[in-house]
Amino acid sequence: MSYPIYMKTHKDLDVWKKSIEFITEIYRVSKDFPKEEIYGITSQIRRSAVSIPSNISEGAGRSSDKEFAHFISIALGSIAETETQLIIARNLGYISEGNFSRLENNLTNIRKMTLGLKKFINDK
Repeated sequence: MSYPIYMKTHKDLDVWKKSIEFITEIYRVSKDFPKEEIYGITSQIRRSAVSIPSNISEGAGRSSDKEFAHFISIALGSIAETETQLIIARNLGYISEGNFSRLENNLTNIRKMTLGLKKFINDK
């Protein structure tokens, strides 16, 4: 696996580190969702959140910046999907307003970092 010259591995990327912290929080918060949602919103929000760092790392492991940027775009889609599911979970009363605000702020920061990384890759 060859990583772009500007990093050793995907684990060097701050956005990857932040998204790993984020998914850890998603798992903590969603463990309190109703048991009947285990195959519904609980599964959906976990899968979309896991997809964020997963696509960043997969893109980083690809052989070209074009491929890397493609996987960063997929990660951005997963960010939007996760945000939608957070809103649904809040509206259903599964997430407190405090947890929602904290998670939404973290996700907004991850989005900004991901957009910055995509711009950096595309501008090279």
